Amino acid sequence: MTEFWLISAPGEKNCQQTWDKMNTATAQTNLSTNHKFNIPELKVGTLDILVGLSDELAKLDSFVESVVRKVAQYMADVLEDSRDKVQENLLANGVDLVTYVTRFHWDMAKYPIKQSLKNISEIMSKQVSQIDNDLKARASAYNSLKGNLQSLERKNVGSLLTRSLADIVKKEDFVLDSEYLITLLVVVPKTSYPDWEKTYETLSEMVVPRSTKLLFEDQDSGLFSVTLFRKAIDDFKHKARENKFMVRDFQYNEEEMKADKEEMTRLSTDKKKQFVCVHQLERYGLPVNFQAMLLQPNRRNMKKLREVLQDLYKHLDSSGTVIDASMDIPGLNLSQQEYYPYVYYKIDCNLLDFK
Repeated sequence: MTEFWLISAPGEKNCQQTWDKMNTATAQTNLSTNHKFNIPELKVGTLDILVGLSDELAKLDSFVESVVRKVAQYMADVLEDSRDKVQENLLANGVDLVTYVTRFHWDMAKYPIKQSLKNISEIMSKQVSQIDNDLKARASAYNSLKGNLQSLERKNVGSLLTRSLADIVKKEDFVLDSEYLITLLVVVPKTSYPDWEKTYETLSEMVVPRSTKLLFEDQDSGLFSVTLFRKAIDDFKHKARENKFMVRDFQYNEEEMKADKEEMTRLSTDKKKQFVCVHQLERYGLPVNFQAMLLQPNRRNMKKLREVLQDLYKHLDSSGTVIDASMDIPGLNLSQQEYYPYVYYKIDCNLLDFK
């Protein structure tokens, strides 16, 4: 299970006592696995400042989550042949997401605690915006690369009438460097093999007798070579078409064929080199006098865990009840989740829809 509940409650005599009380009530009864979530003392400012920041932080939280999910989806696209390995490749600071959130440490260098909350939120917003822009550029380059590769791959599959012949034919299949003779490649339906053998020498003048050879075949057709004089090409093509034998427009050129193969290899290699630097961006919390705690609920006991937490912290709210998320309370953004007497955020480390 990859769902965590990040909660916080006011410190009692000290924060350790708050932690011990919650841990005793939940962990020992196997309701959840708990971790301290350490947040430094930030410059909180006044209540008016906090209320003013509330909407901005809610927007930032949604923006950060959307970008992180886009990064995860992009990695899934890049690792399309190994989608089962996506989760293990989604790392934050070099570790998996569960380890990251359970051992979270505030990055003092990126987010100096001497800065105001507003400044820190602006720093986060700028960094995530840059990640979003970089992701768009990477995704555009990847999609272009993928499209070019798919175009080349399509040339190597499909009907003999349209597919690339570079991997089928060999140099010895052709009469090369002749002023008078040329080798053509003809696609013949399998049902017409006998007709081809009987008639190809008489489709036009100047066809070299016994020059045809079956080079390759698929489920429907075969690719035959035939040698004739250059001056008879147009007449041969016309008569072949009348008999439902299709002459491929192909000239053997080793340099062009080598270049096509190298381009395919290059695109395939470049596609595999696509990677994502996953930036896990810290969620925001406000330390006044409280203990932040990370709970990993036992799926079978989630309802019971809610009840225990409600009993522990119902005194923090005069009503002692859960507030409906549809209620509009100034300074509180409740549109995304229910309100509890303790601070609560859900953290889901499963960033992709598939398992």
